[in-house]
Amino acid sequence: MLRPMNGVAHTPRQNAALTRSVTALSVAVALILVTAKLVIWRITGSVALMASMADSGLDLVASSATFFAVRYAAAPPDAEHRYGHGKAEAFASLVQGGLVFASAALVGQEAVMRLLSPRPVVREDWALAVMALSVVLTGGLILAQTRLLKRKSSVAVSSDRTHYAADLASNVIALAGIGLAGLLAAPALDAVAALAVTAILLWGAVAVFREASNQLLDHELATSARARIVNRVLEDPAILDVHQVRTRASGPIMHIQMHADLDPDLSLESAHRILVAAEKRILDEFPAADIIIHADPRGRAEPHGGAFAETYEG
Repeated sequence: MLRPMNGVAHTPRQNAALTRSVTALSVAVALILVTAKLVIWRITGSVALMASMADSGLDLVASSATFFAVRYAAAPPDAEHRYGHGKAEAFASLVQGGLVFASAALVGQEAVMRLLSPRPVVREDWALAVMALSVVLTGGLILAQTRLLKRKSSVAVSSDRTHYAADLASNVIALAGIGLAGLLAAPALDAVAALAVTAILLWGAVAVFREASNQLLDHELATSARARIVNRVLEDPAILDVHQVRTRASGPIMHIQMHADLDPDLSLESAHRILVAAEKRILDEFPAADIIIHADPRGRAEPHGGAFAETYEG
């Protein structure tokens, strides 16, 4: 959901441009890290570094999927997609989650094999250097993603950040494992670090799947967001009450609909003017919203039927 910063609401166009920049940065960071780790892994043979390199390789695939998904999600509605293309972000998140699970399985398998047959890490100073580089670049990327998410909602970028947050933790663990393996002459610690990375990857994948499924299953917005929406609508005393409030997120777009109780003696033109003003108040706070408000004459409205009849109360 879009949040104003310093009292200023940013337009969907501005946030889309920032999202494109951050996703491009994500791809660039992944490409740099996978190249550097591949070179150093071939030299050192560290299984912890191999685990981190495999994860970075899948980061590159996942970040590339996010790169294209956020651009497709930002495309305006068309004849075949009247609600826009926002759920492309959730599909990209599912791809990320699947790749993380695959990465965890491969890394875990290699770590167990290396535990059973430990090998010393060669040139651990090079391995430590590339892992330190990974920590710095990943930390900078997470900072940029966090700043973006303070301005707007993006399940794809959020999933990418979750993935890279797990990477940051795994990089620190790999760094410690490689360092201790060389310092204590205990090569098994390298494999233990890889197993810890596996656990972090699995935890991150579960979080990614959960967030993506919330969007695909049209989960309601947070209670605080719903309360803010209702409060903005009820700022006009001509709107006596609201009910049947339904919200959902679709990528960068929020879909909001509700029924508003009005004085039954109002003219159609007056009722329309009141509801348009209510929509504008919502848009002041949530510019990337699609809003439908249905007018009900207070005390005279027949219950609405259909798949979501008025027995449902949101």
